[in-house]
Amino acid sequence: MTARIMIVDDDPLVRSGLRLLLGGDADLDVVAEAGNGQEAVDRYATDPVDMLLMDLRMPVMDGIAATTALKALDVPPAVIVLTTFDADDYVVRALAVGADGFLLKDTPPHDIVAAIKNVLGGQPALSPSVTAALIKQVVAGDAGAAGRTTDAHAALAVLTGRERDVAICLATGASNAEIAAQLYMSVATVKAHISHIFTKLGTSNRVQVAILLHDAGLA
Repeated sequence: MTARIMIVDDDPLVRSGLRLLLGGDADLDVVAEAGNGQEAVDRYATDPVDMLLMDLRMPVMDGIAATTALKALDVPPAVIVLTTFDADDYVVRALAVGADGFLLKDTPPHDIVAAIKNVLGGQPALSPSVTAALIKQVVAGDAGAAGRTTDAHAALAVLTGRERDVAICLATGASNAEIAAQLYMSVATVKAHISHIFTKLGTSNRVQVAILLHDAGLA
């Protein structure tokens, strides 16, 4: 089934580029565009889509406010924030109001498509370059993190040595390809290890794994 996508950005050239990028994938169909958050919310009310690619800084209503409004609906759409800004507070605010992913606009095209499909499949998506920033912000704001060190070590004890190596790389924000290069293994093997890590730790994304590593003092 083809997923219906709305592109929300105040720059017409960005919207055009994303439309061309996604137009080459048979599973994705860009059915709407909006130049600001309010326009996106209004368009969604009359013609719902499966996902919105949402810029952050826009006139009238920014991406944070628009995402907040959309996620408050009874049947909210998936939202991936796609922006040039990777400051810690932007990452945290976007995810705090319910965004399903946070990607930088310089993310390689094939990674953007993959992230969209991951989110549509129920998995969060974060650019590797912003994962570390998010973890730093979360840990810094958690006064009880030090008290969870023992629990974190106990949780990580279920991992094999190689899975532990991969988990440590995840905490740095490394991509699958970067992890493969660092640990001298194939990308397919890295993906398999990550799947095993998620299952063993009861986590669903890299952020949760990275927080455990930080709590344990391993990253």
